[in-house]
Amino acid sequence: MSIEDRFWAFHEANPRVYELFDRFTRQVIQRGHTRFSADAILHRIRWETSVVTRGDQFKINDHYSAYYSRLWMNDNPEHDGIFATRELREAA
Repeated sequence: MSIEDRFWAFHEANPRVYELFDRFTRQVIQRGHTRFSADAILHRIRWETSVVTRGDQFKINDHYSAYYSRLWMNDNPEHDGIFATRELREAA
């Protein structure tokens, strides 16, 4: 299974991760940032779900930040470019 396939399976099984990705990205934008790191957003999600809140912790593959950033910018085209993207290379 490709990384992209694993991402979509994870995304479908864990909608809360994208909700948090959206929330934290909007906070970044409200603070005036026009560029930011999707990796930093995922690290914040890990922090929030493992330290700050009680409940489910998410094991999020680092490779998923590329897919979350693209998905978020696709859903929010007015903020296209907030995350830098590179050509996706599929690794096993």
